[in-house]
Amino acid sequence: MALRDGFFKKKSGSANKAVDRIKFVLQSDRSGLPPETLERIKNDIISVLSNYVEIDIEELDFNITKAPSEGGALTSALCANIPIKGLKRTTVDDKVHKE
Repeated sequence: MALRDGFFKKKSGSANKAVDRIKFVLQSDRSGLPPETLERIKNDIISVLSNYVEIDIEELDFNITKAPSEGGALTSALCANIPIKGLKRTTVDDKVHKE
């Protein structure tokens, strides 16, 4: 039992961050995009969505995968799993229309 518990034990916060950084660098390498560009894309998506919904930042996950295109060739695809906690009461559009 103790051996199995060691395999499935939840990683510490810093270990999770280190694993996420390594995954992000590997994805960057596979996609051909610099890590800085992927980080900016991720931050832009979070910023825009945050105008409308509350996002669970701790649980979000971005991945670059290879997916077949219409012609059958593999192309990079950005996959995002962004847990939404709820809707915001006021949106950016609401604020603009009120001004």
